[in-house]
Amino acid sequence: MRKAILFAAALLTLPVLPAVAADNGFYLGASIGQANLKIDDLSNGVATQDFDADDMGFKLIAGMRPLDWLGLEAAYVNFGEPEDTVLGQKLKADGDGITAFAVGFLPTGPVDLYAKVGLISWDSKIGGTFDDDGTDLAYGVGAQFRVLGLSIRAEYEKFDISDVDLDMISVGLTYTFL
Repeated sequence: MRKAILFAAALLTLPVLPAVAADNGFYLGASIGQANLKIDDLSNGVATQDFDADDMGFKLIAGMRPLDWLGLEAAYVNFGEPEDTVLGQKLKADGDGITAFAVGFLPTGPVDLYAKVGLISWDSKIGGTFDDDGTDLAYGVGAQFRVLGLSIRAEYEKFDISDVDLDMISVGLTYTFL
């Protein structure tokens, strides 16, 4: 009788196993969050004035997770339009970029912890005078909760652009096509 109960309990847990296993495959998603932009001494030595502002940003995500512990991810990131007053003049920044990351996952049941490192190809404008672009290092950490193919994620990303402090905290959803 005891063996029959254990066998029945094991059979009842089988439908739960796919929800706990890592969702390998191609995934798409979107996130929304707060982007923060800080530039020290924007006035180029005329007078010391910093630009420090944040705004709501978003990103569109596409990725592939071939292994439980490894993924490749690309995203379009829009940093919104943060505003700040510099030397008495209101300036608005406008920036976006394309990212490419290698993502290392630590699957712990239905929750994944992850870290990622890669590049961002960015373009930004501040007011009518500053217009720049480039490709720089980007990295981040996050966690996601998975149920079947759907994941709810929260993450922090840092974009290592020279003379600029740019980061983003976001929450979002991804769906893995199994």
